[in-house]
Amino acid sequence: MQNIKISAKVDEVVWNELEALARERHQNISGLLTEAISEYVRRKRVRPEVLNHLEASMDQNEEPGKLLAR
Repeated sequence: MQNIKISAKVDEVVWNELEALARERHQNISGLLTEAISEYVRRKRVRPEVLNHLEASMDQNEEPGKLLAR
């Protein structure tokens, strides 16, 4: 996989914590950032099949929902 170079501004305290973590884990900062970004994207992205199931469930339960709302 090809790497790309990025540039960002980070709070100094957070950067210092990241550097300390990299030393503790014997990893480079690039590796930690790649891992962190990957985990963040995975947590924030809602997979299409989840949305499809949610929509189907809402459709199936529309009438009971209206009854509960009364």
